[in-house]
Amino acid sequence: MRKIVLMMSVSVDGFFAGPDGELDWHLVDDELHHHFNALLAPMGAFFDGRVTYDLMADYWPTADQDPAAPAVAAEFAGIWRDKTKYVFSRTLDHADWNTTVVREVVPAEVRALAEQSGGDVAVGGANLSATFLEHDLLDEIRLYVHPVVLGRGRPLFRPSDRHHDLRLARTRTFGNGVVLLHYTRP
Repeated sequence: MRKIVLMMSVSVDGFFAGPDGELDWHLVDDELHHHFNALLAPMGAFFDGRVTYDLMADYWPTADQDPAAPAVAAEFAGIWRDKTKYVFSRTLDHADWNTTVVREVVPAEVRALAEQSGGDVAVGGANLSATFLEHDLLDEIRLYVHPVVLGRGRPLFRPSDRHHDLRLARTRTFGNGVVLLHYTRP
């Protein structure tokens, strides 16, 4: 069975973005970007929330056409552009770049889409991730903890009455101080 995998950068205090959505504290250097490319290239599809899709679609479709773009970024532009994508949105009317708009998170339909994809599926977006967690759709959680305490911002996990047990599968420390905490379902 293909896995649905959340990959998210967070601060030490658990925020995925600053109070105004800022991401300028992310420490994505070549080593970390190569790691992301190696994990994302074989994925069968990307499941994104609308905000994440909009952020990605604003930059990545043509990032490899910028002569100043680092090689690792140009490589990811091709990965993103060519990958099958599903954007979960009730408001988006149309999406480009191999993207299908899905209106609702229906667990059986999400699992069916994941099974069609040809490989594991990467989930992007904090709201979508929280919804997937509520519906027990996340098979793996890969948190990339950046060495910064933001003090306030947008938390990755919203309050819930549901308990989720996880099993630590591995850790990895990158040269820039980012630590991967890779969890699976028990």
